[in-house]
Amino acid sequence: MNPIERRVRATQDLEDAFAYYIEVAGFLVAERFMENVDRAMAHIAQYLGSGSPRYAQVPEGEQIRFWTLNKFPYAVFYIERLNCVEIVRVLHQASDIPAHLEP
Repeated sequence: MNPIERRVRATQDLEDAFAYYIEVAGFLVAERFMENVDRAMAHIAQYLGSGSPRYAQVPEGEQIRFWTLNKFPYAVFYIERLNCVEIVRVLHQASDIPAHLEP
């Protein structure tokens, strides 16, 4: 299993989503959201190449992929590195994903 590293923007995405779920649905739903994210990241780390490739402007030779959550409308966007899996963003599927993935 490869270690997970999160970019600052991915961490901010998670904090924003957690705060949203606390506000509109309560702490238990927010906690379930984070558990779903943790399971998704563990899956990605264990099964490299999971999910679908996504076009985005990343350095040559790299490919951004995404894995969707089971019970929440979010996707985890990541890049496989030699020594880790880098979580780039965690985005709501109805958001303007191409704009959020721009460097």
